[in-house]
Amino acid sequence: MKKLEYFIKDIHPVEFFDKKNFDVVKIINNNFPSVKIIIKGDRIVANGDEALIVQLRIRLDSLIIIMKDNDSINDKTINSILSGQGEKLISSLSGKLILHGVGKKKIKAHTINQIKIVDAFINNDMVFAIGPAGTGKTYTGIAVAVKALKDKVVKKIILTRPAVEAGESLGFLPGDMKEKLDPYMQPLYDALKEMIETDRLEDYMKRGVIEIAPLAYMRGRTLDNAFVILDEGQNTTHNQMKMFLTRMGVNAKFMINGDPGQIDLPRRVMSGLKEANLVLKNVEGIKMIYLDDSDVIRHQVVKRIIEAYKNSEHTN
Repeated sequence: MKKLEYFIKDIHPVEFFDKKNFDVVKIINNNFPSVKIIIKGDRIVANGDEALIVQLRIRLDSLIIIMKDNDSINDKTINSILSGQGEKLISSLSGKLILHGVGKKKIKAHTINQIKIVDAFINNDMVFAIGPAGTGKTYTGIAVAVKALKDKVVKKIILTRPAVEAGESLGFLPGDMKEKLDPYMQPLYDALKEMIETDRLEDYMKRGVIEIAPLAYMRGRTLDNAFVILDEGQNTTHNQMKMFLTRMGVNAKFMINGDPGQIDLPRRVMSGLKEANLVLKNVEGIKMIYLDDSDVIRHQVVKRIIEAYKNSEHTN
């Protein structure tokens, strides 16, 4: 069992609870019948299964976003969001433009939680994006970083990840360091190639304006005027995560991505991402964004795969 205290922010609690034509709390209860919900002033206090509590928190965040920007919200909209169909609302609005990429391609945040990632950097210097594969965590983060570079908000982008599971043992692989790293960094290259012209991207990488490096290379550095993204954060240890987070310098933006369901660490080793989620969730200037299968924008089968594994874990 897990407890959630959810404070109504960004809109007045009266706007949230006192709808004339329908009862928001009743709709929440209908969609989460096994979760016990109590209203206390500007808070929703919920108790229930941990997976359902996480899901409820994500969907309440989505509901607040829609309510804040839409005066004519109705019970069907609220029910759609709370039942996990909120991404359809964003799709109907064609997403939120982040920047124009190669060939003037529109690079967008397509789901509510992806939009939360973009908006989180307005008032926070460090953002955690936590959720399953395919939810657009890395792609959205890199898009925000490229926009910051183009707008001269930062002077460089640094992309990093644990190179091989947690140990980063690259020595046995053939080739120089770049050749050893490239297979692990390919998803980062792929995203950058959609956002920056090839010649300019190569120039940026030669001059160190864009740097892609293993996590171990961050040790001992102070990262000023940079947008820094740690990918695959679930495979960091306590020491690695703490080391990375404390590299933050002046005028820096940090993003940490990870999927707690794909941890490659030895069983008895605590994931640095899971620990940070617990330790830092109430620290000012740090925002935690949680994504779920409703944010998957790959093939529809991927959503079904995630859902099938989720159901299997609940029954085993």
